[in-house]
Formats: sequence, structure tokens, C-alpha cells
Amino acid sequence: MTLKADLDAIDWKILRELQQDGRMTNVELSQRVGISAPPCLRRVRRLEESGIIRGYRALLDAPSLGMEVVAFCLVGLKHQSEAELKAFAERTRKWVNVREAWMVSGESDFLLHCVTSDIGTFQTFVIEELTSTPNVDTVRTALTIRKVKDEVPVGI
Repeated sequence: MTLKADLDAIDWKILRELQQDGRMTNVELSQRVGISAPPCLRRVRRLEESGIIRGYRALLDAPSLGMEVVAFCLVGLKHQSEAELKAFAERTRKWVNVREAWMVSGESDFLLHCVTSDIGTFQTFVIEELTSTPNVDTVRTALTIRKVKDEVPVGI
């Protein structure tokens, strides 16, 4: 594994702790990683400024908010020119039901992670929005049954 950043053991501890609880105070974080608060804060700011820490979020429970349907869509485009790929990627940013979008290799060009309130809303999105999008050739969908693993985004 080639690292793009110069991180020491303390930096790695900070990253692990913040992935588990991004709301802890700097004092608590410094205690957990074994350094005093001022250098801990400097390290966190350096990690933020370098882009290693991109931000902080609240993780919401989608079903509690009425978002019951989680599905994935594999989308194949008719043409894969750079302009067409960029145009589709930009369009995914505007769809509120699409929570994540990945450009992928293989039989499809994009993988979309979708979350909606009900199956009808998902079907409407697929039929009226996704399949009618210019340059979309194929759409394969997979409805989820249940989440079986939910880990922090980067295992370190």
C-alpha cells in the first residue's frame, strides 16, 4: 500500500478515533491517542487542511425517517466518451434518491446507491428519470433485503 500522506502512528490513532466518534472534544481525543490537547488539535487541523479528513456528518437511521427502500442500479451508457460520462455523473448529483454514485468498470458504467420512501417512488425514479435520461442504454436494479454489515468508510 502506497500512502499519499506522511502519517505517523498518532495520526492513524486520531483517524481511527474520529471515524468512531467525530463529535468528541479535542481534550477527549487527545486523551484517547495519548498526547496533550494543543498538539492534538494541530494534528487534526493538518489532517483537515490536507483533505484527509473531508468533513464530519451525523449518521441518520433512514428507516426511522420513512426511507424504507434501499436499492442499487447498474447503469450502462450508449456512449462512454469523457463528455458523456461527465454529463451523467453531473446528473446523478441532482437526483435526491441517489445517495452515492460510482463510475465502475465492467458491463456497466455506473453504480447508483438509491434510498426512497417506498417501492413506488423507486419505480417512478427508475422509469421516469433514470431510463429516460439521454445516453442511458441499460438499467439493472437490485432491491436490498437487509444490511448485514455497517462499518466506518475507511478501515484503518
